[in-house]
Amino acid sequence: MAMSNPAFSAKSFATPATAAAKMSTQVQPGLSADQLQEIYNRPSAGPAETDRMTYENTILKTVITLAFVVGGGVIGYNIPALMLPFALLGFVLALVNIFKKQPSPPLVLAYAVAQGIFVGGLSRVVEASAPGIIFQALIGTGIVFGVTLALFANGKVRASKKATKIFMIAGISYLIFSLFNVVTQLTGLNNDPWGLASTEVFGIPLGLIIGPLAILMGAYSLVLDFTSVKQGVDGGAPSRWGWKAAFGITLTIIWLYVEILRLISIIRGSN
Repeated sequence: MAMSNPAFSAKSFATPATAAAKMSTQVQPGLSADQLQEIYNRPSAGPAETDRMTYENTILKTVITLAFVVGGGVIGYNIPALMLPFALLGFVLALVNIFKKQPSPPLVLAYAVAQGIFVGGLSRVVEASAPGIIFQALIGTGIVFGVTLALFANGKVRASKKATKIFMIAGISYLIFSLFNVVTQLTGLNNDPWGLASTEVFGIPLGLIIGPLAILMGAYSLVLDFTSVKQGVDGGAPSRWGWKAAFGITLTIIWLYVEILRLISIIRGSN
């Protein structure tokens, strides 16, 4: 999620709360003193009444999205043959959700199901050769998410322009590497389950070098996600933008899980 998303800026739209504040400054003629006092004694409209984005409704949307990922994961785990087609579908839906100007809950949930099926199938394949690895990857993903959230909440880590530029360069480079890796596997140039990640460099599998860097990138991506949520809440963004935040967080969590799954698999395979 981009830190400069205009939807998270209070200047980019007029929120219902702003409109209500303007209306309250215009006293209607003919009201008695008691009626005026009653108006002033009324509680201010909260986020729920003004349909604004809050931490609570964003968390709820994220939990719902992750529940759809889990549902898709169950399907993929039981029918691993669906892994590749839904990996492609998930990639397409990810691009649609990223570039769509207005968040669409159905598209976000469709992405969650598609990626869930892909991750479920991948987990089944890896689990067959490394029993218990799914649990290990889930624990690892939970630890990275929890630590990053705790550090962000305590103000220990924050997104910066310089770090974000480095992240973008590293992210694009990693994307190119990943696409090239997929091509080598599809064309039969590399038959290893993890592709070039298992190629050794000075006796060390490339995945053991790239994997930790990818996990660090995923952790910083979470920082960007949390920053976007904070900007949305502070800026009074409409509640529907909580779905955009839910999509971003879900995308990052899936990325982290796959990278941790890959890293553990390579470590266990090299022992």
